Amino acid sequence: MATQTHEEGVQEASTTLPEPPRMYKVLLLNDDYTPMDFVILVLQRFFSHDTEQATRIMLKVHNEGRGVCGIYPRDIAATKVEQVLAFARQHQHPLACTMEENQ
Repeated sequence: MATQTHEEGVQEASTTLPEPPRMYKVLLLNDDYTPMDFVILVLQRFFSHDTEQATRIMLKVHNEGRGVCGIYPRDIAATKVEQVLAFARQHQHPLACTMEENQ
């Protein structure tokens, strides 16, 4: 920490707060083949959404082409994307998952 000296000779530590980490949105993208129930399962399993929240997000993906699963620091978001993609491939679904910086 840097110190500053006042006129009286008293030193005071200057504190600079670190910037918060950049946050990233994890997104699911719509396709014509992945079952809706599978998307809900993914949202519950990897993003800890309850059935109601997962259904809302799944319908947003279905109707609007994409939906936000959650917002995380970069490393966590990247890990979640990898986990979802691996799980989808393991179950032979083409579900696409990506991340983008949260503005």
